[in-house]
Amino acid sequence: MKRIVPVDLDAEQFAPYGVVHTSPEGSSRSYFDAALTAARPNAWPSFSLVRNVPIAGAELTVTALECHAHSSQTFVPMVTSRWLVVVAPDDRGRPDGDRIQAFIATQHQAITYAAGTWHLGLHVLDHAATHAIFMWRDGTQGDETFCDIVPVVLTIPDIPALPHYDPSRA
Repeated sequence: MKRIVPVDLDAEQFAPYGVVHTSPEGSSRSYFDAALTAARPNAWPSFSLVRNVPIAGAELTVTALECHAHSSQTFVPMVTSRWLVVVAPDDRGRPDGDRIQAFIATQHQAITYAAGTWHLGLHVLDHAATHAIFMWRDGTQGDETFCDIVPVVLTIPDIPALPHYDPSRA
């Protein structure tokens, strides 16, 4: 079985799959409109909040990935520590499991998956977490596709949780 150790999320390495957004410095605002895309004229904006508990143990077996062929999808951490970002390139309408990549994002990083990017659903590390999610939907099966892959084991590096994180706010 293939094993991968996730690496720190890096904008350049992630670029084939979308955009990494980082918290602005000081008192300022950053716009990320260019990363948001919707290919269907009847799709509506969809905003949701999701709360996840951390994965159990130091490994996670990935058996399926999802894709939103017609919409970008943005994940913005609200209350979190580290979280997983797992992607694979498209291979004729299916994820290329041989080229899967895994990253660890921090509470200061949001991401936008480009439309058509195969990815793992949201998984968090260290503590329970809340994320905001933005995408477009039209209520059809084209909103999202799931596809099984040959299982891949992610081995999570043992890094202490961030000291300033307050799990009571999760």
